[in-house]
Amino acid sequence: MRSLHIRKGDQVLVIAGKDRGKSGRVVRTWPKNSKVMIEGVNQVKRHEPLRQAKSGRQGMEGHLDRGAGVQHARLQRARTCGLEGRCGRHEATRLQQVWTRALMAQTATKEIPRLKLRYRDELVPQLKGELELGNVMEVPRVTKIVVNMGVGEAIKDAKLLEGAVKDLTTITGQKPLVTKARKSIAGFKLREGQQIGAKVTLRGDRMWEFLDRLLTLALPRIRDFRGLSDAFDGRGNYTFGLTEQLVFPEVDYDQVTKVRGMHITIVTTAPDDDEARALLKALGFPFKTE
Repeated sequence: MRSLHIRKGDQVLVIAGKDRGKSGRVVRTWPKNSKVMIEGVNQVKRHEPLRQAKSGRQGMEGHLDRGAGVQHARLQRARTCGLEGRCGRHEATRLQQVWTRALMAQTATKEIPRLKLRYRDELVPQLKGELELGNVMEVPRVTKIVVNMGVGEAIKDAKLLEGAVKDLTTITGQKPLVTKARKSIAGFKLREGQQIGAKVTLRGDRMWEFLDRLLTLALPRIRDFRGLSDAFDGRGNYTFGLTEQLVFPEVDYDQVTKVRGMHITIVTTAPDDDEARALLKALGFPFKTE
């Protein structure tokens, strides 16, 4: 037990397995098997056969309690702090508290997206009054955004899919998922399971940051833009398309191999299209006005 410096007679603590929390004295070690025998830990019953003693008297037959080996990876040397072998538990609690404080400090210093802050402080009370809702939890909200980019040319040249994956990663800041064909279509020479596109599902702060860049930077850069179509699905979700990825300022024009369009789906908690439309209008979506 050179790696842990555990020797016969040491006081150790079991930190994993069924005997977690137990402590005892090491009575035997097996360095080759990386095991030790601890007094009072992992006791097993073994049958002791009938045997003849040297004095000529008959020996005992029955079941005896003997200690089985414990893997060294489940052990920790006990510290002398006056807690009767419970130091390992206190050390784990201390480390957990340190980790919790570090996580809370990181969350406190993290900047909240400005569109999320505006929705929480301004739009929620506004929508509650406009929609005449009794509870603030009934106010519709955006749950996720799905950005899908189809690459039909990938049927002939699979390398074209790499450009779409790279563009989506640059636009959303998240690694996309490669989509595959669900069934074979002979007319399009498409086989089931063939890679034909990529998509990204955004949630949380990354979703709000993408939505802010979409409304303030991408949509105003569309040439001859006359507003978004009223394409709701009847269940509070909205989908629209972009003809090229160059409307996002993050995409470098010189590194684009081919101009590709994409579909963006906004998923909300609104029960109908009217509440979803009111939510998106409040966020700043420029719909067409007839």
